[in-house]
Amino acid sequence: MAIEREARVQAINLFRTLVLAAQREGNRLLGEGLKPLGLTPAQAEVLAVLAAAQPVSLIELGERLVCEAGSPSRLVAGLTQAGLVARRSDPQDARKALFSLTPRGEALGARAAAVEWEFCEELAGLLEGMPVDAAAHTLWRLVAHLPAGKALRRRLTE
Repeated sequence: MAIEREARVQAINLFRTLVLAAQREGNRLLGEGLKPLGLTPAQAEVLAVLAAAQPVSLIELGERLVCEAGSPSRLVAGLTQAGLVARRSDPQDARKALFSLTPRGEALGARAAAVEWEFCEELAGLLEGMPVDAAAHTLWRLVAHLPAGKALRRRLTE
């Protein structure tokens, strides 16, 4: 029984490490696709979140980000400085800032979304015939109650 448990723990550790490796390589490859646009995957995610729900406060934006939950202000500051995101005061609370895409941000966000779609199309070819739904279900169970899972749920349902 101890040997079976050890084998299971080793298999789970391999699964965890493979998820980490796949995430790292996927992010690297997506980054290569976004590089000609002058965007990182994290910046492209901010543009995608804003395209789906805007205007939003910094807190609301951070609650929807999966890539970088720790510092959305740094991402937004860079995108604002680049003229892709606009900041304005909340009419209900002048202490609060609201963020939305500028026309330039909308255009670049659409181009980034096309790069991401093309990347996913390539992945679909690699994963042809594989049980992707079952793998997604397993990963969802792992993250559903964790911060990244909660951020993803907000993004998918709001």
